[in-house]
Amino acid sequence: MSRTEDILKKQRAFFAEGSTLNIGVREAALKKLYRGIKKNERSILKALTEDLGKSNMEAFMCEVGLSLNAITHMLKNIRKYVAPQIKLTPLTNFHANSFVMRKPFGNVLVMSPWNYPFLLTMEPLIDAVAAGNTVILKPSAYAPATSAIIEKLIGECFAEEYVACITGGREENRQLLSLKFDKIFFTGSKTVGKEVLRKAAEHLTPVTLELGGKSPCIVDSSANLKLAARRIVFGKFLNCGQTCVAPDYILCESFIKDELVELIKKEIVRQFGRDALKNPDYGKIINEKHFKRLLGLIDEDKVVKGGNYDEKSMKIAPTVMDNVTRSDAVMQEEIFGPILPILTFERIEDVVKSVEEHDHPLALYIFSKDKDNINLILKRCRFGGGCVNDVVVHLATPNLPFGGFGESGMGNYHGRYGFETFSHACSIMDKKLWIDLPMRYQPYRKINEALIRFFLK
Repeated sequence: MSRTEDILKKQRAFFAEGSTLNIGVREAALKKLYRGIKKNERSILKALTEDLGKSNMEAFMCEVGLSLNAITHMLKNIRKYVAPQIKLTPLTNFHANSFVMRKPFGNVLVMSPWNYPFLLTMEPLIDAVAAGNTVILKPSAYAPATSAIIEKLIGECFAEEYVACITGGREENRQLLSLKFDKIFFTGSKTVGKEVLRKAAEHLTPVTLELGGKSPCIVDSSANLKLAARRIVFGKFLNCGQTCVAPDYILCESFIKDELVELIKKEIVRQFGRDALKNPDYGKIINEKHFKRLLGLIDEDKVVKGGNYDEKSMKIAPTVMDNVTRSDAVMQEEIFGPILPILTFERIEDVVKSVEEHDHPLALYIFSKDKDNINLILKRCRFGGGCVNDVVVHLATPNLPFGGFGESGMGNYHGRYGFETFSHACSIMDKKLWIDLPMRYQPYRKINEALIRFFLK
């Protein structure tokens, strides 16, 4: 029996004892995790710098701080989320009380990515523990320093029969996916997501997939272009562009393109300096494989800003490409790096057609003051989530569900939605004993049929 199989066996036994059903146990576990994150904060920030070149400010803002906030939210709301939800009972079931109980799935596998390796491991863990599950975590091998500190943190905060961390690469992933879990939560690429779904299907295991896609950023002529440029530059080049909800490309109204491009170029200098490669707060590409892939997407003839890089530090400057078409290499895959292509449109209806005839994106953004344009895009385009007149920030609230649509994923989480993702909605009808309507029983009579028809019309 492998170590992974042994841990899962222990977790099944621990869950069967019923300990995780106790709300106090869940709260204590979350509080201990909160203290553990605070205790290890410096080491976590250092690991994120080592893996992705993140500054302490960015690492705390986008990873550690959001993880702490998720725990705080769950501790404030967990008893409300656990409480049975009372439902109306139809007259056909007189007299009874109806309610929905949220019950944990049981033994959960969480597989997290390398781009936000701490946050995207902690958030599903927090939701899964709050919902009453045991958890095996599998962080990405592409972020080894962060994976190591996560393993240390989990070891300090949990017994392995409750929560365990398995590090490693493809072989460990293969072993985990060969086992039967009660729920799998995966964040990562579409390619791996498809394999996770195939393996889960063998056990009929429910899966949440948080994937990605080419998230469009639409800018029409009514937009505040200066503010749009500032917010787009922030969201696009955050984490060196390695963000699943980063605006992948811009679709702007043709006659404002030149002005928008100039404003974006100025914003890049304003936020990152004249030489971003020397900015200590500007991150790096995760590894050589992705570094070379991104360089292959840059068409030097279309670069109007950036395009330079440092192979030693694996940094690519914030890059803007103009006069891009759908046939260019940069538009054939999710960029997931600091390259911003600019495309144009003539009519807002053309935007709807363009977005809808391609894979449904994880996010969509529109900068506009025109309510008709905004409503058209929000109603007609299908996507995971997004913002009006901003980018990225919709994922930073526990009060909104975060998840994909179609090719960009299935299921969602954050706050109550995360609690519900890791729990089963169990419907209960508590029927009273003092009355028993006879019309449902045989032998059937005409009066019974008449009554049934009256109640079920």
